[in-house]
Amino acid sequence: MLSTKDLALLGQKGISEKQIEEQLDCFRKGFPFLEIMASASVEKGISVIDKEAQVGYMEAWDAYLNQNKRILKFVPASGAASRMFKDLYEFLDSDSNEPFSPFMEKFFAGLTSFAFYNALDAVCLKNEKRTIPQLLSDKEYKAVVNNLLSSGGLNYGQLPKGLLQFHTYPSCVRTAMEEHLAEGAMYAKNNAAEVNIHFTVSPEHKALFEQLVAAKVPAYENKFSVCYDITFSVQKPSTDTLAADSENQPFRDKEGNLLFRPGGHGALIENLNDVDADIVFIKNIDNVVPDSFKCITIIYKKVLAGVLVTLQKKIFRYLHLIESGQYTHAQVEEMIRFLQTELCIKHPEMKNLEDAELILYIKSKLIRPIRVCGMVKNVGEPGGGPFLAFNEDGSYSPQILESSQIDLADPRKKEMFEKGTHFNPVDLVCALKDHNGQKFNLPDFVDKNTGFISMKSKDGRELKALELPGLWNGAMSDWNTVFVEVPIETFNPVKTVNDLLRPEHQ
Repeated sequence: MLSTKDLALLGQKGISEKQIEEQLDCFRKGFPFLEIMASASVEKGISVIDKEAQVGYMEAWDAYLNQNKRILKFVPASGAASRMFKDLYEFLDSDSNEPFSPFMEKFFAGLTSFAFYNALDAVCLKNEKRTIPQLLSDKEYKAVVNNLLSSGGLNYGQLPKGLLQFHTYPSCVRTAMEEHLAEGAMYAKNNAAEVNIHFTVSPEHKALFEQLVAAKVPAYENKFSVCYDITFSVQKPSTDTLAADSENQPFRDKEGNLLFRPGGHGALIENLNDVDADIVFIKNIDNVVPDSFKCITIIYKKVLAGVLVTLQKKIFRYLHLIESGQYTHAQVEEMIRFLQTELCIKHPEMKNLEDAELILYIKSKLIRPIRVCGMVKNVGEPGGGPFLAFNEDGSYSPQILESSQIDLADPRKKEMFEKGTHFNPVDLVCALKDHNGQKFNLPDFVDKNTGFISMKSKDGRELKALELPGLWNGAMSDWNTVFVEVPIETFNPVKTVNDLLRPEHQ
């Protein structure tokens, strides 16, 4: 039973009582596993673009950029960098005053190679009255780490990845956010030399991002001869989810207040829905490289975008043809082939549909947002995988799925999962408008049955936390999805601080 105080809190957050009941229902019933037909592969569902075709798609993208279209780069950047420094925190908490693990030995051996070295050296001199070499000579290893992570130092333990210095250049260092500014100028500049970039950030860091943009953008505009429009948004309070206790009742804190938690990155579908753009590139904040390594990234970004606008052009033509009513039997057969071969959407009962039903079915499949997803060969990195999954209407189509969505207790499905050849590095290019230029309402295409429940704790008490359908899996479940193989060289995430010592980040 919700109290007057509870209802006031819901009102502040913009959450309805119906949503609360739906969320509690999720805790009670759980989430069903998705039925999968197969893991996607280059033999089934993943396209490999040869060199000649790549040139054609890049030309298609360049031609699209010359139209009066709004292109946007969308960068989820709200996550704190604290997980990057997990090993460093363990070292600080240990009884040892010297590095005792291979990770820490590598960190200190490579210290001068980090882009943040000079800033860290300066703060050590200020706080400890000694430089880093002097501190290491005195075996004050923890002092160096503490000055990197603590609020009295660089505060890297509490900052988001986007604000960390990632790469060193002859005349400067760049943060991860700045690398996205450079990237955007290389593949998302329109014919008016405008580059639109949107970052989703946490409320406590928004001002810091804005300060960095104000300080750095003029130099990048001059370097790349562009004009940036940089915008920010935060995860909406209305996407927070209610925590539940072991009895699947609302969890309350010591003061008796309802406890809400962030709904996971799937909540960002609301942020994406709010942007105004024809084409959107989505890429995580930490998957960036210095300019010397960007060439292959730029090529494949343009290839993916070229594939997208080429598909979109066909889809728009088919939809206008359907709405005109002036289509031939041969054109209907062409549309069916397009669905089956280029969008990989198949329905075993399609051949049994009457003509009028068939046209309505084709239209229903075509009139939805589109995304082209880069897929890299599986080399053990974590991430969602490409599958052919069944839809409610009995058809199956490409989907990005997380392991939690697959019944791994079923030997057949476990085998499909383990034999997956590729994974999703969050490399998406999306089309958000229909054939009449109207924005799709993206929440209409979310599969609400693809959330996730995890166990957390609060004040020493266990609770159940509800995560919304993930942004690239359940939140985009009903989009038209196309998989394209991209080289592993386009995927360079920074999961730990030592990843910055890899050659591609130097």
